[in-house]
Amino acid sequence: MKVLLAMSFGALALASVSASAIAAEPFGTWKVGKGKVTIQIVDCGGDLCANIVGLAEPLREGKPKIDRHNKNPALRNRPLMGLQIASGLKKVAEGKWEGKVYNADDGNTYAAKVSVIDDSVMKLKGCVLGGLICDSSKLYRQ
Repeated sequence: MKVLLAMSFGALALASVSASAIAAEPFGTWKVGKGKVTIQIVDCGGDLCANIVGLAEPLREGKPKIDRHNKNPALRNRPLMGLQIASGLKKVAEGKWEGKVYNADDGNTYAAKVSVIDDSVMKLKGCVLGGLICDSSKLYRQ
């Protein structure tokens, strides 16, 4: 009886771990850090991509914020709302993706690594110089 009970408990624990791993998907709406930016992660032809869907301060001098730091002058007048900031994120392991992320604060594109920590927290790491210089942010599911 004790063995059967222990086996049942073990199976239940394993099932709950599997269920939480399945639930920990990146799709959905996430606030970056303290909520300055809200993004939505969606499937883009088998890869993941992310668009800005909310800004804590959407206006600058009474006008919608634009991509004013973009390295390409032709793109500097596009609005930040709706801007795709992550692209080509390919699954490399369970709960992990790699691709590119664009930072509108400096107009640069970085190598990105996304890791789902649990169903409500995700980590985004952007790097340059082959990973020698990196910065990370936590994202919180909305």
